[in-house]
Parts: sequence; C-alpha cells; structure tokens
Amino acid sequence: MTKFLKKSEITTSWVEIDAKDAGVGRLATIITKILRGKNKNNFSHNVDHDDFVRVKNLEKITRI
Repeated sequence: MTKFLKKSEITTSWVEIDAKDAGVGRLATIITKILRGKNKNNFSHNVDHDDFVRVKNLEKITRI
C-alpha cells in the first residue's frame, strides 16, 4: 500500500554547497535533487519538501 506523507511528517532543511571548482551542470544537478527532495527517504513527486539551498563561492565556479 502506498504511504502518503502528512504535513507534520515533512522536515525542512537548509543545505549549504561550496561551488569552488564545481562544474555548472554538475552543480545544477545537485541543487535540483535537493530542491525536489530526491535526497530524502520519504520522497514523493507530488509533495513539496520545503528544502532550501545556499551556494557559497559562486564566483569560483569552473567554466568549461
């Protein structure tokens, strides 16, 4: 049986990513997974997991 999440079961989190020496595409993929909630055990495609991402050292990103 499919388990549906309740609002009280959703935990919000802040994730800080260091962009130094990271490629643009790879960085975008990592951020997208976090914002969609795919990095959590209870991922469901129709639920907003309320995660936030902060990127530091963006000026030191690798451009290919």
